[in-house]
Amino acid sequence: MLKVGITGGIGSGKSTVCRVFNVLGIPVFHADAEAGRLQNEDPQICSELKVIFGPEIYTASGLLDRKKLASIVFNDRGLLEKLNGIIHPAVHREFEKWSAGNSNCPYLIYEAAILFETGSFRNFDFTILVVADEKERIERVSKRDHSRPEDVLQRMNNQLMDKEKIKMADFVIENNDNQLIISQILKLDQLLKSRSHVWKMDR
Repeated sequence: MLKVGITGGIGSGKSTVCRVFNVLGIPVFHADAEAGRLQNEDPQICSELKVIFGPEIYTASGLLDRKKLASIVFNDRGLLEKLNGIIHPAVHREFEKWSAGNSNCPYLIYEAAILFETGSFRNFDFTILVVADEKERIERVSKRDHSRPEDVLQRMNNQLMDKEKIKMADFVIENNDNQLIISQILKLDQLLKSRSHVWKMDR
């Protein structure tokens, strides 16, 4: 079974692409949602986060205040690395358990907002990058989050540029409004299934 990582900058539409793969019968592991669950439900992770960032990052009801945590790590690369060092290994362990339960599939997809930035792209057989024009990305996020375009642009500038990620990605899906993504995904699905078959034969 092949393991495929998929990522894309804010507003690129990677969640939409993942939904299409899901319709095609390919299981998708949503890493960011799983990270959020672990930060609220895993006692060890909660304890470690409180020690490093202070107990006040959790509300009275015991839920992580994501905005407060983000404000702490936003301009401190060292603290961000500590956070990632706690969360990413835990999420990857959950992914391995999840993968074992879906071992009958030709390939699996791991969706994450950051894949190349953390170096975790090396854990996958292939990687897919979803890209879109800057203007379209800003319009999508502004409409979705009711955000100011300048705030969306700032968030985009805090992520690794697409031109850098393209160099590391195995496949690129272009998700602009004037392009059809279904045909791109169908072609990629067939390619990955054929690669999975070859991989099984080699094994």
